[in-house]
Amino acid sequence: MTSAAIYARVSSARQKKDETIASQTAALHEYAKQHGFDVPAEWVFEDEGHSGATLVRPALERLRDLVAGIGVDLVLCYSPDRLARKFAYQALLVEEFTRAGTRVQFVRGPRGDSPEDQLLIQFQGMFAEYEKAQILERYRRGKAHRAKTGSVNVLSGAPFGYRYVRKTEHAGAAYEVIEHEAGLVAELFRRYTDDGASIADLTRWLTAAGVPTRTGKTRWDRSVVWAMLRNPAYAGRAVFGKTGVVHEPAGLNRVARLQGRTTPRASKTVDRPRSDGTEIAVPAIISHDTFARAAQRLADNKRFATRPAPRTRRSTTTGAWAQMTTATKADGSAATNQSGPTISTPSYGTTSPHYSPTPN
Repeated sequence: MTSAAIYARVSSARQKKDETIASQTAALHEYAKQHGFDVPAEWVFEDEGHSGATLVRPALERLRDLVAGIGVDLVLCYSPDRLARKFAYQALLVEEFTRAGTRVQFVRGPRGDSPEDQLLIQFQGMFAEYEKAQILERYRRGKAHRAKTGSVNVLSGAPFGYRYVRKTEHAGAAYEVIEHEAGLVAELFRRYTDDGASIADLTRWLTAAGVPTRTGKTRWDRSVVWAMLRNPAYAGRAVFGKTGVVHEPAGLNRVARLQGRTTPRASKTVDRPRSDGTEIAVPAIISHDTFARAAQRLADNKRFATRPAPRTRRSTTTGAWAQMTTATKADGSAATNQSGPTISTPSYGTTSPHYSPTPN
C-alpha cells in the first residue's frame, strides 16, 4: 500500500479560528481513503496561522525531515498555494521531495507527473504569488485610508501608558490613558529632558520600581526606553507608517559574522521619513515642547557619540597584539624604543586618552 503524508496550511488567525484547516485535512483524508493510500496519524502535518510566503513553518519543517529521513511515497496537499505562495518555493519543495523519491500530489490541481502538469503548476504558482501581492496591496491601501480618517485601529497596539479600546457598534477604537502608567511616562521624560538622566539610568529606575513592561517583563531594556522617548504618541500624535520593510538581510555585528550566524529573513524593518507617515490624534501625556526637547537630545547623542578607539597593530614577528611605543626618559624627553615593538598588555580599569564614555 502506498504510504502518504498530509500537509495542510492556513495563513491568517481568522482562518485558524474558523477551523478552515480542519476542512482541508478532512478533504485530504477522504482523498487518501478513496485512492487506498495509507496515512499514519503521526504523518498529518498542519501549519495554522503561518504564511505561505516563507519556508520557515514548524509543520513543514517536520514534513521535510520525515521525507529526508524515513522516506514517504506520497505527500498530499490540497492545492499548490497551500504548499507555498511563491512559485520558487513550490518548485524548491517539489524538487526536494522528488530527489528523495517522494511524489507530491494536489487534490485541487495537477498531479505533477507530466511536463504539461509541471507547466500548469508553474502557472498556478505564479498566479498564487500575484494574488498574494494583490491582497497585501489592498490591505495596505485600506489601512492607509483608515489612518487618514483618524482611525486608531490601524495601529499595531497601544504603547505603555495607554490601553487599546476595541471598536463597538457605537464608537470606534481608541487609546485610553492608564493613569499610573502615564505618570511614569511623564516622569521618564522629565528626568531625561530636565535632569539629564541617561537611558541607562532610566532603565535601572524603571526596573527597580518593579513596573512591568507592556509585554509583562519585570526587567526593562534600554531599547524599550529609547523607543518610548521616540514615540510621538505620548505628545498626542500617533503615527501610522513610521517604519517600512526593505527586502535585504538585516546587518550582523562582527561577533555574529565570525560565529557564522545568519538572519532568518531576507528583510528588515527600517525607519521611514516622518513626512511619509500619517498622524492620528490620541490623548497626550506630555507636551509637544517636552517631546521636542527629548528628540533634540536623542539627535545630539547620536551626532556626538564617540567612535571606538583605533585598533592596535598585530606584530608580524611575535604574533601578539603589539603597538609601537615611545619610552620617556627621566628628564621628560622622548626616547624611541630601538629593540622593536613593545608588547602591550591590556590595562583594565584605566582610562585611555582615546576613550570617553558614550552619552546616552
